[in-house]
Amino acid sequence: MKVLVTGVAGFIGSHVADELLALGHEVVGLDDLSGGFLENVPAGVDFVKMSVVDHDAVEALFKKHRFESVFHLAAYAAEGLSHFIRRFNYNTNLIGSINLLNSAVRNGTRCFVFTSSIAVYGAGQLPMTEDMQPSPEDPYGISKYAFEMDLKAAHEMFGIDYVIFRPHNVYGERQNIADRYRNVIGIFINQALQGRSLSIFGDGEQTRAFTYISDVSPIIAKAPEVEAAQNQIFNVGADTPYTVNTVAETVSKALGVALRVEYLPARKEVVHAYSNHEKTQKYFGTRKKISLEEGIAKMTDWVKERGTCEPVTFDEIEVEKNMPQSWVSIIAGKTAI
Repeated sequence: MKVLVTGVAGFIGSHVADELLALGHEVVGLDDLSGGFLENVPAGVDFVKMSVVDHDAVEALFKKHRFESVFHLAAYAAEGLSHFIRRFNYNTNLIGSINLLNSAVRNGTRCFVFTSSIAVYGAGQLPMTEDMQPSPEDPYGISKYAFEMDLKAAHEMFGIDYVIFRPHNVYGERQNIADRYRNVIGIFINQALQGRSLSIFGDGEQTRAFTYISDVSPIIAKAPEVEAAQNQIFNVGADTPYTVNTVAETVSKALGVALRVEYLPARKEVVHAYSNHEKTQKYFGTRKKISLEEGIAKMTDWVKERGTCEPVTFDEIEVEKNMPQSWVSIIAGKTAI
């Protein structure tokens, strides 16, 4: 197939592109490089620098290539920060997605694969299952769930098939460790290698099932080929939840440094979030998953080889009211956390 991967210079997108190339597909990759890196784009991808927000450019790309499948992974996935960047969040994560879907419908795309998030569930019962009623608690989760609903509506109106994945807390090589607001494992590794204390919001007892990239990307890449998976939603990721404190300990151990933590005031977030993956196993088969210790070891080796990154400040904050003080200090240039 000729396929499109959005966010191809980013973390998950670049790994999905690797899997698609290995399956023999012709891959066109789109990214605006606002959060990704050109070095992440796999050899063999026909790369186009473009934003999904530019609907005219998106339409021209679809007319040129007539993609059979689209793998939409471009997003700014900062749940906590999304409260303070609402316009940016919805433009990037919802309107940009709508631009892609419009062009897919107009140009005969068969299958639209969308990477959503378990942020759509909100503070629901645990573990989260696909049949639960979503109730997102932040603009990021709202934007993801809104597009999930729009995909269903587009299927019913136009017949375009879709597969939705809800991954969670994915980490690994090629992740942007320079982002101050998301990707806690990357933040911890970057801080530890620079001799800084690891920043934890609240008491660190909040739990997540941290997911190594190879437990996600092959499943996403195969989605259009699994006929029974069409027009279905799947949780995808690790099964075992860990506290943020445990993650901090594991990162420090992998790097061989003493554990040093700075506890910051708790921020508004879902305290416990992990999902059930029985449905994914039923449709895509059972895979041996990477343990937290093994995955963090792989990622720390990659970071040590690549080098640390100077954290980047997000410059498009729209509302500062009730923002965590540490983030306000970052914006004001008072701290390097």
